Amino acid sequence: MISDAGLYADSALLKKQHAWLNRYQPRLHVKEQGIVVSVGDGITWIKGLPSAAIEDMLMFADGSRAMVFDLNRELIGAILFYQTEALTAGTLVHLARNALSVPVGDTFLGRVIDPLGAPLDGQNKPAYVVRGNLEQASPPIIAREFVREPLYTGIKIIDTLIPIGKGQRQLLVGDEGTGRSALAIDTVINQKGKNVFCIYVLIGQKRSAIVNTIELLRQHDALDYTVCVVAEATALPGLQYIAPFAGCALAEYWMQQGRDTLIVYDDLATHARTYRELSLLLRRPPGREAYPGDIFFVHSRLLERSTRLNADHGGGSMTALPIVETKQGEIAAYIPTNLISITDGQIYLDSDLFASGFRPAIDISKSVSRIGGKTQHPAIRDQAGKIKLEYLQFLELESFSRFGQKLEASMEARIKRGRLLRELLKQDRLAPESSEFQLAWLIAYNDGLLDTLQPAQIAGELVRLKQTVKESPLALNSDLQEWRQLLINVLSDKQANAA
Repeated sequence: MISDAGLYADSALLKKQHAWLNRYQPRLHVKEQGIVVSVGDGITWIKGLPSAAIEDMLMFADGSRAMVFDLNRELIGAILFYQTEALTAGTLVHLARNALSVPVGDTFLGRVIDPLGAPLDGQNKPAYVVRGNLEQASPPIIAREFVREPLYTGIKIIDTLIPIGKGQRQLLVGDEGTGRSALAIDTVINQKGKNVFCIYVLIGQKRSAIVNTIELLRQHDALDYTVCVVAEATALPGLQYIAPFAGCALAEYWMQQGRDTLIVYDDLATHARTYRELSLLLRRPPGREAYPGDIFFVHSRLLERSTRLNADHGGGSMTALPIVETKQGEIAAYIPTNLISITDGQIYLDSDLFASGFRPAIDISKSVSRIGGKTQHPAIRDQAGKIKLEYLQFLELESFSRFGQKLEASMEARIKRGRLLRELLKQDRLAPESSEFQLAWLIAYNDGLLDTLQPAQIAGELVRLKQTVKESPLALNSDLQEWRQLLINVLSDKQANAA
């Protein structure tokens, strides 16, 4: 024991060190240590670490990081998140003893980050005080609330015929090049000024596509309330696998703070292929189409975290728009059917409609929203109630009329109205419409105020109608007669000008 304590009386630090030295007792420290057996294709095999468990984080002596993904009798399979050039066979490995997490908070708004929270936009690392676990149980039933509020996308077909509520999971499905990502971007842009935080997760995409998406959001001032979580095609497969879970952790933090959030997973077909690649490399037994048997569980445990919480648990919501690609319109393929069964509805985009010039190319007959109808504003719900059935009947009549048979006058009238409705449902990209305008054109169509127009005149008439609604003080809760009088005045003005 060091007894001359008077020598350290003038320094608190030296006194503290002196006390520690007096208490110090040599003893045996046990620490597990593994060794890398092989490295390649984004995975590594490790020998040792007998207490390692699935999803434990691993720290390598060279600074690389990985997560335990497979356990067998002799070796541990791990997926790499960060790999240095010095990582080779023989490198020492230790358990990090903490769960995989990502920093979360308001400082991430407007930023582009990778799935581990590192900035990719050339700016400083965002400050944070909280971290969110990537793997977390979904909220229990007692913490959930009914989906009651609408989430307006600004897209006429969706907001009127396939509505989405806050806390809903709505799948966007279709072939490549049919406008799935464009729908998601339009929805994010339409949240401007609506107090909804957005998270856009880009999985396995080319850098040019990622840059285009970010620039579109920036040009429309949508990046101010959005976080982009990016794992591009050249990133390690492990990063691509955890990217949707990182975005979910960010959205979950805001949801628990009572905020409304919207998260886009672009796309889960690429995510499933990445998971299949990792599983085959780790010699897991393949199932249907070589996907591992738990691919359904992976996506369900991700999407189940999207919900609306009740007031006792924050009252926030997480609306999810997962995107999945089909091949040649095969909606019954393995991954799309899995996701259709998990989500609360799907919006199907058809390549034939896209080629014919109908944009957005949404096939209404194959699209459904199972809970969104209950969230619609009563005025819009009343007006849109019969339009979907009327439009589907028109499509059937139109296909029948192609055989050249003479139709009754009532049939011809219904086909003419159907063609008007088809023109009304068309919409340009990056041009979201207000909910008041949606109500206005619905009333005008249902009351027959547009029946005198030709389909080619609809686009110009909608521009006039949009400007009139924008300058009008009427809102969704305004009296229906006031809306009708406004629309009649607009139509009368049109007829007078035509005369």
